[in-house]
Amino acid sequence: MRMNAAFRGKLGDFTLDAAFKAPAKGVTGLFGASGSGKTTILRCVAGLERLSGKLSVNGEVWQDDAAKLFIKPHQRSVGYVFQEASLFPHLSVRRNLLFGAERAKKAGAENAFKLGDLVDLLGLSALMDRDPAALSGGERQRVAMGRALMSAPRLLLLDEPLSALDRQTKEELFPYLEILHDALSIPSLYVSHDMSELERLADSLVLIEKGRVIASGPLHELQADPALPLMSAPQAAVALTGRTNQIDKTYGLVTLAVDGGSLIVPALEARLGEEHRLSIKASDVSFTRVAPQETSILNCLPVKIVSANVQENDPTHVNIVAALGREGAGARIIGRVTRKSQEKLGLMEGASAYAQIKSIALAP
Repeated sequence: MRMNAAFRGKLGDFTLDAAFKAPAKGVTGLFGASGSGKTTILRCVAGLERLSGKLSVNGEVWQDDAAKLFIKPHQRSVGYVFQEASLFPHLSVRRNLLFGAERAKKAGAENAFKLGDLVDLLGLSALMDRDPAALSGGERQRVAMGRALMSAPRLLLLDEPLSALDRQTKEELFPYLEILHDALSIPSLYVSHDMSELERLADSLVLIEKGRVIASGPLHELQADPALPLMSAPQAAVALTGRTNQIDKTYGLVTLAVDGGSLIVPALEARLGEEHRLSIKASDVSFTRVAPQETSILNCLPVKIVSANVQENDPTHVNIVAALGREGAGARIIGRVTRKSQEKLGLMEGASAYAQIKSIALAP
């Protein structure tokens, strides 16, 4: 089961013609520039905008123009978290959360969370008797997420929930989003124009440009697709998931197993077997044709070159996609080198090389 969406129509001067599929579990990021249509798609899914199309969520049809079917917004089992937390100002945090539970009860839905469990997950226990006006921006968003989840939705929609927050507050909120990512068994659509957010949270990605879906699929695959504009971005990177298999407390390092190899990263606290999200920037990857000797770089992995393409916006540099492992059967990473270095080393499709990774971002 999965979510299938297709919408087409005009809103003023803007034309939307977008179709995509999303997994039945996990976070699907809707990514694109401002004005590309991300929020419009979210509003169509929620039923707040009505364009022609078709929508089904885990086998339940919410819109089908051919069958003249359109489920009204209040009848859709959706939890919606906006950019600004839209809490009821006259209700306490507790009553805001219970409002969501009452909505689920009226709909006959079974809530996946008990109030106490959700309060613990989102760290709300000290806030329960406060009014929304007495909360910080991050606290309001946590309550908004809690209320949305207490309504027992079949689909969670998050429309740039961090965009109105300062950087420090964003970092404070990320751990709660990551906890929910692991705890939820329903699909989530997460709108953002910040790829660093999606690298930490998204499992799959829908890439939107001027009202059209230009690609969709697993996040790490789209990031390493040379045909897509993501690779030409200044901060181009690939997000991977690694599992801790070794801990070196003496040097504060952990070894993470990824598809096709192992990566050593700094980490003060870790547990064997736990998973971590990693981000490897193209600018932190260099290549050599022979195994490096006596280098300060800890991560030097054998790879196979999958593709090498000159950047359209900078012909002096080449974007390289490399697959981990001597046979190139592992995860793909990307690197950006000068065209002179690429030609001098013969970094062409099918060539064997070693990837030297200078830095790896590890989500807390």
